[in-house]
Amino acid sequence: MDTILFFAYAAAYLALLAWGLTLAARGRWWTPANLPVLVIAGLVYDNIVLATGAYIGEGALLEGLNLARYWIHALVTPLLAIFAWHVVARSGVAWARTRWAGVVATAAAVALMALELTHVVGIELTAEREHGVLSYSAAEAAGGPPLMVLLVTVTLLVAAFFVWRRQKWIWLLVGTLLMVIGSAVPLPVDSGAVTNAFELILLTSILATKHVQDRAEAAAA
Repeated sequence: MDTILFFAYAAAYLALLAWGLTLAARGRWWTPANLPVLVIAGLVYDNIVLATGAYIGEGALLEGLNLARYWIHALVTPLLAIFAWHVVARSGVAWARTRWAGVVATAAAVALMALELTHVVGIELTAEREHGVLSYSAAEAAGGPPLMVLLVTVTLLVAAFFVWRRQKWIWLLVGTLLMVIGSAVPLPVDSGAVTNAFELILLTSILATKHVQDRAEAAAA
């Protein structure tokens, strides 16, 4: 069942990626508003590797593909901290529109990358088969979400609150809260992939927020 779910997630993220690229093509490419596209591209890769692991089989190839998952996660997920700052700035909050706010957000993202890379550099992976999915994971994985993920989620929660209050758009807050709840509350299902649906909901709410803010800026221009 999980293999089917990961194929479904990969297809859903491909659709999100197409939407994100379409939104980017309508405006400026080089803007923090487009950073989620990189995260989504990483999740396309992530889910394809998980979906096809059992077909590839154990060995150096699959181990290398899974190692790349850890590197991509460490390098692109912290970019959402910059996106969170940019969302607040686009909602019209004065302090977020200063140069220093952007510098602090960028520095925070770099620090989060460095934090996560301390766990990735020199990581030892072992083959693991769970619910029909074959992958390579950290031999000594810590319980619970990584600190980097928790801190990124906090930045998104703060940004979502400002967007809700300033632009009356609640769905980024809903998506982030569902992600938090889905990660914290164990679900009574025999699957390791079902909870990944909350991540998909979060990324969908992030792209929807970009779309709404793009339209608001276009209407004001």
